[in-house]
Amino acid sequence: MLNKKNVSRLLGVAAVTALIGLPLAHAQTGGTNTSNAATSSASGSAQSSVSKGDREFMEDIAHANLAEIATGKMALEKTQNAEVKQFAQKMIDDHTKAQDELKQLADAKGVKLPDDPGMAKKTKAMTTLKPLTGDTFDKQYIKHAGVGDHENAHKLLAKVQSKAKDADLKVYAEKTIKAVDEHLNMAKSMEQNMKK
Repeated sequence: MLNKKNVSRLLGVAAVTALIGLPLAHAQTGGTNTSNAATSSASGSAQSSVSKGDREFMEDIAHANLAEIATGKMALEKTQNAEVKQFAQKMIDDHTKAQDELKQLADAKGVKLPDDPGMAKKTKAMTTLKPLTGDTFDKQYIKHAGVGDHENAHKLLAKVQSKAKDADLKVYAEKTIKAVDEHLNMAKSMEQNMKK
């Protein structure tokens, strides 16, 4: 038989569980009506609802976004070129937004994203760019972070569009590849101007 203290405790646990579940359910549905959204969020984020390949795609995209943000911040500190500063700030803003959207999707699917660019991406960019200054830094930043990294990001997102199993991840890739292509075109144009 339950006494008054145990009933109170059970009601408190139920209330906390309901409060925690509501934001997850809202994030899961993203404002749409999907039949398994409530079921998926109710099962918690410990169990991923995407394939191993899709989880790896999400992690790779996260690494790419975080690397762009890190190199953009470095460029803001090092460059004196107003156009490079503007490009770097755009990279920080756009890739932060893309990362936030990816995180929301990943959370809803029970996927834990990395919170740093990863050693391979970070080391390559930082090793290449950190010792450089002036025009040399600007040219190498645009060449590597602007053109090279966005070419790689385009390939990754195109692969996600064609090979991912999760429909929401495909939609994310389709939306994000447009911004990546815009960045790539901007970087190529800047790279051409710097050669003059």
